[in-house]
Amino acid sequence: MPNHLGDASSPYLLQHAADPVDWYPWGTEAFEQARRLDLPVLVSVGYASCHWCHVMALESFSDPEVAEVINRYFVAIKVDREEMPEVDSSLMQATLALTGSGGWPNTVFCTTDAQPFFAGSYFPPVARGGQPGFTDVVAALGQAWQERRGEVVEQAATITSQLAASSVALTSGGPAAGTPMPPAQDLLDAVGADYDIVNGGFGGPTKFPNATLIDALLVKGDPTSLDIAQNTCEHLVRGGIFDQVGGGFHRYSTDSQWIIPHFEKMLCDNALLLGTMARCWRRTADHDADRRELYSHAVRRTIGWLEREMTTDEGLFAASLDADSDDLAGHSSEGAYYLWSPDLLVDALGRQEADWLRPLLHIDAAGNFEEGLSTLQMRGRLHWERINEDLDRLLELRQVRPAPARDDKVITAWNAMAIDSLVEAGMILREWGWVERAASLAEALWAAHWRGGQLLRTSLHGIAGAPAVAEDHAHLGLALAGLAGATGQQIWLERAVRVLEAAVERFSAADGSFLDAEPSELLPAPSHQLTDDACPSVTATMVKALRRVALMAERTDLMERADRASTALEPVVAAAPRYAGWALADHLVRDEARRGLKPATVVVVEENAAPGELAAAAWRMAPSGSALVRGRQGTEGFGGWFAERGDADGPTAYVCRGTVCFEPVTDYLELKDPLWRRV
Repeated sequence: MPNHLGDASSPYLLQHAADPVDWYPWGTEAFEQARRLDLPVLVSVGYASCHWCHVMALESFSDPEVAEVINRYFVAIKVDREEMPEVDSSLMQATLALTGSGGWPNTVFCTTDAQPFFAGSYFPPVARGGQPGFTDVVAALGQAWQERRGEVVEQAATITSQLAASSVALTSGGPAAGTPMPPAQDLLDAVGADYDIVNGGFGGPTKFPNATLIDALLVKGDPTSLDIAQNTCEHLVRGGIFDQVGGGFHRYSTDSQWIIPHFEKMLCDNALLLGTMARCWRRTADHDADRRELYSHAVRRTIGWLEREMTTDEGLFAASLDADSDDLAGHSSEGAYYLWSPDLLVDALGRQEADWLRPLLHIDAAGNFEEGLSTLQMRGRLHWERINEDLDRLLELRQVRPAPARDDKVITAWNAMAIDSLVEAGMILREWGWVERAASLAEALWAAHWRGGQLLRTSLHGIAGAPAVAEDHAHLGLALAGLAGATGQQIWLERAVRVLEAAVERFSAADGSFLDAEPSELLPAPSHQLTDDACPSVTATMVKALRRVALMAERTDLMERADRASTALEPVVAAAPRYAGWALADHLVRDEARRGLKPATVVVVEENAAPGELAAAAWRMAPSGSALVRGRQGTEGFGGWFAERGDADGPTAYVCRGTVCFEPVTDYLELKDPLWRRV
């Protein structure tokens, strides 16, 4: 191989293993080589399904002339941001500080001590559109290193110092310690100020689904917040951002109306949205059947997509699908796999059925994309049985098209998100098979990624990849605890405790929050992000996981640790609630607790393996932040929750909130009172 990526465990790095650029993977070897050669370091960060990463790879990294310039002036490093999120986060901080914006590919130029001195995103190979050419940038920076070393090193030291200072000051943007938080309603009003009342969602193009923020808006159930959440979810499911034929959500919308997405599909986005849609379903009244059917449709189609297109040979879920694929003429283009025209619809369904379906999918001859092609949207009143039959036929025919490439890398955190959402969706919608799938997924993930008492972040076709970071521990702990509650199997709770205790030991920060990863001398700034990006922040996820496990295992020490971390998040919630969804949700749950509605611990004692009406009602009605456990009489491993609690009169629910335990309930119609009565 012409470079050092041939043995990588990342499909993204393997895509570059044949490049003429002398790539190294991130690590000490590359920086030692830079010091030996007295050359600065070029770090290129991307991921396998990144469209502009592919463009830059084709234009620059595969070009021998461009590669010759890179190899002459720099030691080059390739990083898969999904495999090493702590490296990505740290270098992105540098890019944002230097340029005011960021994106992928992220292109960072560093000293031999990993201190950044210049950065950008995508660079064309030659100057165009006001952007400098990549070869010109590389040559100029390489010459500056040779001729003005002192200036370069001084600038890098200044940038690194500023990054370290900003990392220390991450939590200084809100109230000082001990200052009361803004009222909960003020925080919700601040979120609502950015709400797009016409199209749902927040802000303008580019628009992301913001699953964690929708989750926060579902906590209190007040009419305004609930309407924002429900309206946003409805627009997401009806829009082109949702793959109406195959299921699953694309990454983001390029417009305000959710019509034209960026077509890559990420496991992390879909795993989170799967749970959000189920929670939105449970917060929607029975009489609003149309909306409920939309949310259920999104859940079912997304699970179908996960099983059909994302399942690896090991029974786990792959990381992502590319935005690009070949069209029928053999030309690679973005979105080709997902687009339709009136003629294609007629070819698939016949004239009569196509004429009926076309206005519901909002397809016309002009198209909404390119060359008369359109994304599909759901419009008007929907007749689900007929529509689903047509969509299944379109799916069957679409599968003969060249499919987007798949990144087969398995990521612990993202698979854990899927486990947690499958459990919750299965319990809420009474689909026990989804819970069983979550259990098989958890078994496969534990077998593949828990090795010698240590957790892996990634693997590829069963081969170990990068070690786990805090995100992996947090989401796995949360998911395994949820699975334990749904199945009554103590092994999952024991494993949840194990991974969370390891996270507390390894990733705790001085202020009570959690670092994204253990500190490294190679990183220009600690990876310590308290706001959300596409995924919830590590600290917010740890709070949620610690609270769930603390309630289920009766571990007051874990609850106290969650309280400390939650307090550390308060300045972020106060300053930017829109960008701290799960942290905001936790604050709202605590606010409700102060008003007498504490999260519940609900124990459902029943003998059947699959949940009955009472368990389904508990999962559907319990206040946010509650811990739910079901199992047979005498079940062990859940603290004292099953002690002296039986089901002599059939399935029985026991509800405790704080120090108050209510009379047992055997009729699901009577469960609402102990769950929601303020005490």
